[in-house]
Amino acid sequence: MDKIVLVTGASAGIGRATATNLAAAGWAVVGASRRGTAGGGWTGLVMDVDDDGSVAAGVRSVVDRYGHIDALVTCAGWGLAGAVENTPIANAKAQLETLFWGTARAVQAVLPAMRANKSGRIVLLSSIGGVIGLPFQAFYSASKFAIEGWGEALAYEVEPFGIKVTLLQPGNFRTDFTENRRTLTGPAKAGAPSPGTGQDGGDAYAGAASKAVGIMERDEQNGASPEGVAKAVRKVLESSRPPRRVSVGKASERAGLIAKKALPFSVFQVLARGSLGV
Repeated sequence: MDKIVLVTGASAGIGRATATNLAAAGWAVVGASRRGTAGGGWTGLVMDVDDDGSVAAGVRSVVDRYGHIDALVTCAGWGLAGAVENTPIANAKAQLETLFWGTARAVQAVLPAMRANKSGRIVLLSSIGGVIGLPFQAFYSASKFAIEGWGEALAYEVEPFGIKVTLLQPGNFRTDFTENRRTLTGPAKAGAPSPGTGQDGGDAYAGAASKAVGIMERDEQNGASPEGVAKAVRKVLESSRPPRRVSVGKASERAGLIAKKALPFSVFQVLARGSLGV
């Protein structure tokens, strides 16, 4: 019987690389995205993780076709950059809608089929930014921090049903995520200066934000191929004892996770400021 995996956010970047890698390894892959893009060796599915009905219908179509779902990999997402003070709450909610609630929708939708089969693997795409807060990408980090806690709690709940959960924490990878990041400047509410703007209406955070986001974008553009994340996903899915958390990326980035745990926070903060550009 074919091993069926549903990959969200499969139209590009890490999601597409993951879908293609798993298909080459013999998995029957359904790659979900808003456009329903298909790829080499895998089937496309139109599914918007922001929409309850779309997710329910998409997962139902997979179960109807194959009879089961063995694994879910949640890769759908986009980036939002800008100072917290200058970010309209509507934009902040949109960020969490996709990254956090979109993940929750997909997981809730697949769990009944996995429980019925008494087995399943769920790989949640977190981030190093879900352990170390990213300045001027605070709402992105908030969504990933939320996934970290939510995914850990989920793992305890579903383990009795043979379902294993792994949080995958990538560093900087070279994808179109960089060019598609939405960057906000200026006051959060149009028409009136906010405390974050100067007397002339200019953005008081502009210089610092530009520097920090610029460093992040440079690191992303110089990052490794998303194939590295795809290989890590495959290793997790095919492991007899999948780990709860896996970090993937350059050693210098992954070292930050260890440093945050091992060093006094005052020392870690000094080191982090340099790498984060603040």
